[in-house]
Amino acid sequence: MSEKDLPHILLVEDDDAIRLSLRDFLSKDGRFHVHVASDGLGALRILIDHDIQCIVTDYRLSGLGGDYWIRFLKKFCGHLPVIVISGFLEPGFEIPFPLIYKPFDYEEILRNVSECLGK
Repeated sequence: MSEKDLPHILLVEDDDAIRLSLRDFLSKDGRFHVHVASDGLGALRILIDHDIQCIVTDYRLSGLGGDYWIRFLKKFCGHLPVIVISGFLEPGFEIPFPLIYKPFDYEEILRNVSECLGK
């Protein structure tokens, strides 16, 4: 299967180490093509330019992040599965997407993405 035929995932994370290591982890078995952005503006560019099938995003980002980012995703990307990761949000904080708390196990992210994409 060529890279263009793989499901495209958008990973939005402002922490370089997490973003790059999670990208490598999700890409390693060849089931997904992973696009990365370090902030909401970069994520918007990728959403416009690519056919994204799943979004994994940090909650707290510089620029467009937090509640506005979540509201944007709900309003304009509600047709896509979204997984939110956060070390900032407290348990009980309601958002309209599945939430995984940091620190997380990369296998947990992989399982969630796979479930969202039916893989």
